[in-house]
Amino acid sequence: MDAPARLRMNRTALFPVGFLALCALPLATTVPGLQVLLLVPLVLTVWVLRTGLDITGEGLTVRALVGSRHVPWAEVAGIRVGPKGDLWLVRTAGTELRLPVVRARDLPRLADASGGRIQLSAQ
Repeated sequence: MDAPARLRMNRTALFPVGFLALCALPLATTVPGLQVLLLVPLVLTVWVLRTGLDITGEGLTVRALVGSRHVPWAEVAGIRVGPKGDLWLVRTAGTELRLPVVRARDLPRLADASGGRIQLSAQ
């Protein structure tokens, strides 16, 4: 079985998170009780590293900060492009699931990673 295709947030998003940690460090170390400020960059780091989309032979797994949802290929009806270029997975049950990280410009990469299960068509 092939390894899953992982579409994740660009790791350069960690630079502003690191800058935020550097800015919060003096305040968190000098004022008692403000050490909790250091949790914000930690949570943002986990969010950047975890949020994304895994594409396997069995289906798609949408990962968020706290949870994930697996959708088998049999339940995928298509992909809808939102008004701002965001992508929504349309399920056969009629429900939709927002795909994080990927945008309309990523459709060719998403179609390629799906192994032909998601096809692009001009309208």
